[in-house]
Amino acid sequence: MKYILVTGGVISGIGKGIIASSVGTILKSCGLHVTAIKIDPYINIDAGTFSPYEHGEVFVLDDGGEVDLDLGNYERFLDIRLTRDNNLTTGKIYQSVINKERRGDYLGKTVQVVPHITDAIQEWVMKQARISVDDDGVEPQVCVIELGGTVGDIESMPFIEAFRQFQFKVKRENFCNIHVSLVPQPNATGEQKTKPTQNSVRELRGLGLSPDLIMCRCSSPLETSAKEKISMFCHVEPTQVICVHDVSSVYRVPLLLEDQGVVSYFCERLSLPIDVKPRKMLTKWKEMADRSARLLEHVSIALVGKYTKLSDSYTSVVKALEHSALAVNHKLEVKYIDSADLETTTQQADPVKYHEAWQKLCSSHGVLVPGGFGVRGTEGKMHAINWARKQNKPFLGVCLGMQLAVCEFARNVLGWEDANSTEFNPESTHPVVIDMPEHNPGEMGGTMRLGKRRTIFKSSTSVLRKLYGGVEFVDERHRHRFEVNPELKQHFEQKGLRFVGEDVEGERMEIIELDDHCYFVGVQYHPEFTSRPIKPSPPYFGLLLAAAGKLPGYLAKGCRLSPRDTYSGSSGSSSPEADLSELKFPSLS
Repeated sequence: MKYILVTGGVISGIGKGIIASSVGTILKSCGLHVTAIKIDPYINIDAGTFSPYEHGEVFVLDDGGEVDLDLGNYERFLDIRLTRDNNLTTGKIYQSVINKERRGDYLGKTVQVVPHITDAIQEWVMKQARISVDDDGVEPQVCVIELGGTVGDIESMPFIEAFRQFQFKVKRENFCNIHVSLVPQPNATGEQKTKPTQNSVRELRGLGLSPDLIMCRCSSPLETSAKEKISMFCHVEPTQVICVHDVSSVYRVPLLLEDQGVVSYFCERLSLPIDVKPRKMLTKWKEMADRSARLLEHVSIALVGKYTKLSDSYTSVVKALEHSALAVNHKLEVKYIDSADLETTTQQADPVKYHEAWQKLCSSHGVLVPGGFGVRGTEGKMHAINWARKQNKPFLGVCLGMQLAVCEFARNVLGWEDANSTEFNPESTHPVVIDMPEHNPGEMGGTMRLGKRRTIFKSSTSVLRKLYGGVEFVDERHRHRFEVNPELKQHFEQKGLRFVGEDVEGERMEIIELDDHCYFVGVQYHPEFTSRPIKPSPPYFGLLLAAAGKLPGYLAKGCRLSPRDTYSGSSGSSSPEADLSELKFPSLS
């Protein structure tokens, strides 16, 4: 087993996740089996109770693990399926050590950070690295470990110490360290400054880890003089200083690393069993990157949510939209709209903000209402849903978005004026959305309906079923405490809002579709979590097709795109690879 540790310096949010994913991608393209672990030094057990403004969205895995959004990057880039134990937090480590101490496993010894916490970290990493994350069940050969935060943080010290010991435990030829650092370029001088990187590497080396590769994040390509300076002061050769400058698309990052000889360096440094030859999988990445740069037609989607001030709050949603826009050959424009700005209270308090929000909504080609929690902004979301329904605009509601679509329909079509979710109004006389029996109101963490669950299609004419390829069921990831009240189902269906997907028992409403509308779909699950660059999520794909005016033609052709819109793999072009068989994309069922 080979271990690649990715650390970061100077600032957090520097792009360690994308770089770790890209390293994994180029190694996987060489035919290796790659897994990934994300370490978060916070004391929370998992990311489930965070506000999205803290660390961005909460990503949900097949097993119901609520984890950091970087695991979403790993899954999308590497096309793997991770588990909750691939996200390691200080809270999980301390909890496991304290549980052992309570059981008496330490035989009366004093339990300390060194060796007990550091040993627990190393054991966790070694155990998790061997668990298969591919559909073929093969044990991984390479494990990419990303250490969150910045070198020098008090909270990440036990992890740095653990890896200092770990490099000797697994031997030098099986462990290497990539350090991601910032090379700022102040406007005043326009000169690339290497001092922050020098200080960051000096601190890392002082803690016992010496970086093998220094990846420099910069706004423009790294100058030779800056590269040589970093090489001289940071104890590495110039070839070990890698430039990762800002690029037009994240799909270009693996290609950027490949061009600078990262694979050949790993081959030599870690004695990897690969031959350095042109790799088919990276050809596909290059094609995606080139294609996204060539797009001329635009499609705009209004994302109506309550966490719109931080785009990371909806990372997976935006990625799923990008995957679908790329598949229909359109350049995506996401219009972030704070749902509270669409409400009448904003009209009185700040009329300019109110009218700007409505102008954004009305000028969009489609409307998306993603998941969320809490009452703030829900009325604004319902106004947006009402507008999309009446104006025959493509609409997709995800999780809370679907629940609010049901509430809006109940109020404005069925005439139930106080129809609401019991989450927002427990006294409503028409509770169209109710909390589930397994919901435990006393505990917040991990008490939702989480992870991969099966949805059975109940209609053969469902648009979404056709988009999924006519399958009888789909397995998608869930994260919710409330559900549509199944007892009121017939009232909606009589008026044309059909529940075309239900859970296995037929008790939970999973998918809604509105009759006589270009595309009005709501799903209780989160399809964005399983969207992939070359395999977009069908609900999002349907939204983009409808927004681009291509859905009727796509359905009429038996759910096939015109050759102009397909990738070389499926259009028989003269690209070096003529099939997708090597990519092993998971089946939707």
